Amino acid sequence: MKLSTTARMITALIAAVLLGLTSSRVAPEATLTLATIFQTIGKLWLNALQMTVVPLVAALVVLAVSNAEHAAASGRMTRKALTVFLVLLVFSATLTAILAPLLFNLAPRSETLMHALVGPGSADAAKTAAPAATDWFTNIIPTNAIAAAANGTMLSLVVFALFFGFALTRIEASRAARLTEVVQAVADTMIVIVRWVLAVAPIGVFALVFAVTAKTGLDMVSALAIYIAVSIVLYVLATLSMYVVVFVAGRDRVSAFARGIIPAQTVAVSTQSSLASLPAMLQVAAKSLGHPLRVPSLVLPMAVSLFRLTSPVQYIVVASFIAWTQGVHLGPVQMLVAVLLAVVVSLGSVGLPGQASFIATNLPITNAMGLPVEPLGVLLAVDTVPDVFATLGNVTGDLAATSVVAKGEACDAPADPST
Repeated sequence: MKLSTTARMITALIAAVLLGLTSSRVAPEATLTLATIFQTIGKLWLNALQMTVVPLVAALVVLAVSNAEHAAASGRMTRKALTVFLVLLVFSATLTAILAPLLFNLAPRSETLMHALVGPGSADAAKTAAPAATDWFTNIIPTNAIAAAANGTMLSLVVFALFFGFALTRIEASRAARLTEVVQAVADTMIVIVRWVLAVAPIGVFALVFAVTAKTGLDMVSALAIYIAVSIVLYVLATLSMYVVVFVAGRDRVSAFARGIIPAQTVAVSTQSSLASLPAMLQVAAKSLGHPLRVPSLVLPMAVSLFRLTSPVQYIVVASFIAWTQGVHLGPVQMLVAVLLAVVVSLGSVGLPGQASFIATNLPITNAMGLPVEPLGVLLAVDTVPDVFATLGNVTGDLAATSVVAKGEACDAPADPST
């Protein structure tokens, strides 16, 4: 039986940890030499993933703006749903921005791990990469979009892509459609390249994890365990907060909502796919919760296409973890940028393959916060572990958003028995 990419990456991760720990005890000097070689191999693999990020992120943001604009033009309920999606995304991002650094700082940090993850030069640079608030705001709008792309200045690039996307909706429809097809083709092409690179992901993951484990020993294992634990805690908190949202602004009683959505949550946990959970969500919303059929029929397909509650949680947890390992304090301006950028990127990333989206979506936030991106290759493998909690949160968020939109909507008219 052929193993999936996820299974092969986890196998490579475990093998790298075991071999790294064993060889560092048996032959420490030879292991350090080997670790340097493997780190180079891992860096090449990570570079191959990074080379697609600029065109992919720019294309996804443009497409997200175009899709949202067209959706908003289609009616009052659609605009209401988009507003609810944005508010919930900002909420989950803000909650994570407040709690993630606090949770990571509760755990002891390894100085050895800091240098092993990114190298001494990068670690030293990360410690000094905390620009003033005025620099952050003046650099938001790029003076040269091509230079921003060439330099990998993701925040400026995303802002330009937002302008481009909104402007695209204001030109002649036929010309806009042709250009949108080109942008979509760019995104599709980049995803093909990412899939090629991910085909050798087990080699890249093994090389990166072996290099770090050989240098840090159990510090690497404990750090990854902390990352997984914090991710799960914040995914669960985001999920539980949706019950509060339903209590405050939803159509349903919390007790009825909690009981009614269990079948959809069960499908989410078993499939780890929001799209696969869509039929169950439609059934739950219309039958168990009694929402007017027109509401879930419109809102839930939109939610699966545009709204992923836990995406900002993942992005900010990743950035906070890297900042924690590097001993970097994230100030309020950096966190504000992270929240806003996480919301924008999450709207464009829905529908991307799991592993393909991890680097493409986390790198812009990590880069914009002035943090090294090298640890992303290691985190790519372990992020599959808490993914079941992320899917549970996404499905719960979709149904909570539907409850909020359904509030105030008239019930469906009863069927005419004469027809």
